[in-house]
Amino acid sequence: MPADTPSPSFPAPPRTLRYDGFAIALHWLLAALIVGALGVGLYMTGLPFSPLRLKVYSWHKWAGVTILALSALRLLWRAGHRPPALPPSMSRLQLTSYRISHTLMYLLFFAVPLSGWAYSSAMGMPVAWFGVLVLPDFMPLDRVFAEAALQPLHKYSAFLLGGVTLLHVAAVCKHQWIDRDGLVQRMWPGPRKETAR
Repeated sequence: MPADTPSPSFPAPPRTLRYDGFAIALHWLLAALIVGALGVGLYMTGLPFSPLRLKVYSWHKWAGVTILALSALRLLWRAGHRPPALPPSMSRLQLTSYRISHTLMYLLFFAVPLSGWAYSSAMGMPVAWFGVLVLPDFMPLDRVFAEAALQPLHKYSAFLLGGVTLLHVAAVCKHQWIDRDGLVQRMWPGPRKETAR
């Protein structure tokens, strides 16, 4: 009998069909923060210079630093906790699209807040997380470079993240209502009941 064939007297342990609760919580918290930060970012650019604009910019920065920290935590957690298997009905094209889009999303989880932090540093506007923890400037003061390069980088990487997020949601809807393969249940909050042999 091959080594990987389960013995009748020693059945294979159940394999979960869902992410663990901590991964699910991180996913939905990050989703809410990213949508909120994108919305605030679009709103604040049209505000005239005022105390409200400064306050909203601070909120946007706080959200960005939180997204950066939670993304690092999520990546570390993912490294030590294998995700559940994908539905066997997924085609090779779907699997390739899944891997590319998720890799791009993870890169943007870091690129967007880091480019915003770099922009604030180069503009001479320190980032104080929740008004308490002042983060170090990792870019020298250079307002010309900030406006010419870092601000567009932050802006367009944020737009790209928004676009990839919309594609992600569209793919989830397709799996839920067209393919009906149960993919959504992998990340849906609730009691962890499903198992498979």
